[in-house]
Amino acid sequence: MRIEDDLKLGFKDVMIRPKRSTIKSRSEVILERKFIFLHSNYSWDGIPIMASNMDTTGTFEMAKSLSQIKLFTVIHKHYSLEDWSTFFTNISDEITKYIAISTGIKEKDFTKLNKILGFYNQLKFICVDVANGYSESFIYFIKKLRSKYPDKVIIAGNVVTGEMVEELILSGVDIVKVGIGPGSVCTTRNKTGVGYPQLSAIIECADAAHGLGGHIISDGGCTTPGDIAKAFGGGADFVMLGGMLAGHVESGGDIHYENGNSYKQFYGMSSFTAMEKYSDKIAEYRASEGKTIQVPFRGEVRKTLRDILGGLRSSCSYVGAKRLKELTKRTTFIKVLEQ
Repeated sequence: MRIEDDLKLGFKDVMIRPKRSTIKSRSEVILERKFIFLHSNYSWDGIPIMASNMDTTGTFEMAKSLSQIKLFTVIHKHYSLEDWSTFFTNISDEITKYIAISTGIKEKDFTKLNKILGFYNQLKFICVDVANGYSESFIYFIKKLRSKYPDKVIIAGNVVTGEMVEELILSGVDIVKVGIGPGSVCTTRNKTGVGYPQLSAIIECADAAHGLGGHIISDGGCTTPGDIAKAFGGGADFVMLGGMLAGHVESGGDIHYENGNSYKQFYGMSSFTAMEKYSDKIAEYRASEGKTIQVPFRGEVRKTLRDILGGLRSSCSYVGAKRLKELTKRTTFIKVLEQ
C-alpha cells in the first residue's frame, strides 16, 4: 500500500486566469484544428468536440447534425448491420470524416466490426471502448486491430495515467480516451473507489501522449462550456460530451411527459438500464456502475452547440488565444475553494 501526496484536481477546483488579449471580437477565434495521427498518418480537420458513444448521444441522427459544423460523433456499438446499411444509403461520404464506429473487445465484437468495415471501408475511425483500459486482454485486442487495419485511426480507452497512455500508443492507438468515473451518470467511483480527478488526468495523460506523438480525448466531467475550455486548457486534443448532448431531438430514446414537462432518459452504459436492454441477462458477478436519470427535453442540438461553441470562443478571447490550438499555452489555472 502507498499514498501519493500530491494534490489532484477536477474542473471545479480551478479557474482560468484572464490575460491581456488583442482579440477584438469572439468571432475572430478559430475553433477548427488539424491533426495528423501517429500510426494511421491520417489528416483530419474540424472542431475537436465529440459526442460520446452512449446510445443516448452517439446516434446516427446526432452524427448528421454535428458533422454539418465539423464536430465529431462516436457512434454507439449497438446498431445492427441493417441499421448501418440504412444510415449509409442516406448520407454523403464527407460525413465519414466525423464519425467513428465503436467496438468492444470480445470475438463477436471483432466479427461485427469486420463485417461493417467490409461493407463501408471508407470509415476511418474505430473506437475501442472498455470500462477498464488496464487489462492485458485490452492491449492484446489493440495490437490485433492495428495489425488488421494499419490505415485506420484507432481511438481506445479508458485510462487515466501516463504510463498506460504510453502503453496504448506504443501498442498502436492514435487517440487515447482519458477518464474513469467523472461522467454525470457514471457511478464507478462510488461502487469501486477507483478513479482520478479529471483535470489532473488530462494534464498528465496529455504530457505522456504528446511526448510520443499521440493524442488524447478528455471523456467525462464536463457540465458547462467552461469545463470544456478547462479540458482544452489542460492539454486535451479532443473533448467528449455525454450529458451536455443528452435530451435533444437527435439523442436516443423517447420523449416522456410528466406534470406538463417533457423529458428524455439518459443513462450510463454500465447501468442496469443499459445491461437489461443489451444483455441477455445481468451477470451475477457484476454490479451496475451507472445510473439512469430523466433530463429535460431541449429541442434540437444546434441550440446547445451554439452555446457551447460561443462559450469556448469567449474563453479563448479572455486569454488571448486566437485559435483553439493556442489555448493550452495561454492557460494558467488558479486553484480555488469555491466557484
